[in-house]
Formats: sequence, C-alpha cells, structure tokens
Amino acid sequence: MNLAELTRMYDFKGRVVVVTGGTGVLGRAMVRALVGCGAGVAVVARNREKAEPQLAALPGPGRAAVFTADVLDAAGLGEAARAVMGEFGRIDCLLNGAGGNHPGATTKPELSFFDLPEDALRFVFDLNMLGTIIPSQVFGRQMAEQGEGVILNISSMSAVRPLTRVLGYSAAKAGVNSFTQWLAVHLAQEYSPCIRVNAIAPGFFLTEQNRFLLTEKETGALTARGQSIIAHTPMGRFGEPEDLLGTLLWLLSPASAFVTGVVIPVDGGFSAFGGV
Repeated sequence: MNLAELTRMYDFKGRVVVVTGGTGVLGRAMVRALVGCGAGVAVVARNREKAEPQLAALPGPGRAAVFTADVLDAAGLGEAARAVMGEFGRIDCLLNGAGGNHPGATTKPELSFFDLPEDALRFVFDLNMLGTIIPSQVFGRQMAEQGEGVILNISSMSAVRPLTRVLGYSAAKAGVNSFTQWLAVHLAQEYSPCIRVNAIAPGFFLTEQNRFLLTEKETGALTARGQSIIAHTPMGRFGEPEDLLGTLLWLLSPASAFVTGVVIPVDGGFSAFGGV
C-alpha cells in the first residue's frame, strides 16, 4: 500500500454518517471533523433550533444537515432515516453519540444508593442503552440491506472501571460495551462481514455536564474530584475534544477494515494506571 492509498482511506467524500448527540461538546467536534474530511453528516437531534446554528458555520468540503428525532422514538427515527436517504441517498456509518447522566442516578451525601429513585435510573439506562440500541436497529437496517456499513458507539471508561457515585451511568455504559460486542458478531455472521461495530471509551473530558463537578465555577481550579482524576491520569490532564478525532476517523474509515467488536480507550492512560 502506498501513501496515496492510505490517504484516500481518510477521505470521506461521498460517504454519509448519521450522528446522534452531535450538539454536545464532544459531538460537535466529531461532526466538524467529519464535515472537514468531506462526509455528508446527518445530525439527528431533538432540538433543531440548537443544532442548526452550530452547523451553519462549518467549513467544507463536506456538508451537514439536521433531522429532527428522539433516539428513544423508533417511529421518529424511522422517519428521519427515510429523510436522510432522501437527502443524501445512502447511509454508510452511524455514530451513536447520544448519552448522559442524571443527578438523581448519582449517589451523594444526601442521597444514598438505597434511595436512588427508579425514574432517574430508568432515564439514564434508557438514554444510554436504548438510545444506542434503537438507532442501531433503525439505521443499521439500511446497512444490512446494502451489505456494508460501520456503527460506532460512544461508551466511557466508567464502564470498565466504575466510578464512585455514578451508578446508573457506569452500569449503562457497561451495557453499551456488551451490546457493541454482541452486535458486531451478530451483524457479521447474520448479514455481512463488511458491517463493523466498535466503540470509543473516552476518559475524562470537560463537558457541559461535568465541568462544575471537576472544576470550581468561580475560579476554574480543580475540585477534590477533579484533583483525584488528574492524579490517576498519567498524562496529567483532561482530554480535549480533538483527542477523540484520530480514533473516530480510524474506526469509521477503511483503515480499520479488520477491526470489529472492540472498545478503544481514549483516556490519557487512566485505564493503565495502577495507583502505586
């Protein structure tokens, strides 16, 4: 293989990527990278008014469009899938980026494990687990029909090393890891070995959701939890959204054609650190 062939693997011109969770801090960086590499990006979002201004300023050579749907609504996702096919003509990849936590599914001094409310736990499990499975059913069907495609899930290092307090989130992301492996085997054996399913497991990144758990709002200094995380991250910093892009593009591209059923940590060494 020569350099030109390798470079072409990362040219996404003519390829269409469906993205859920594309309006968050990490999702926006991923959408920007895919558009910059020439992809047609279909951002599936509940809030069109939030998504469209973010996409308007994206430089090409690719382009992005918003399709309104909720990741927990199979019928709405089906309508979005038909609209994506009408707009772009095909679906090559699905990036399952929707997810998140809920304060009620997190233990704290005033809320013990024994008192975690069922509705908060269901919210977290539904958003992270069903919010990955249902889009995979809807958009993966097109991949099964065409005999090729890539599904990329967003997990978390919390799935591998469950973090204190975030019971619901850690358990749900562990489910995403298991689903990633199951679906990779199922689609390859039952439909086509050219359909691949993998996941990225980010370590600690500052997002809208966790920023003020890890840093002080007034000063920007690390909280006690933030200090502990940095102390257990050998690279000594939080991740930046751009740190995910190399792994993202590799797993969505033909460069990883023989990779399926894996969960790749992007965590600054957090998973390798023994604490000694």
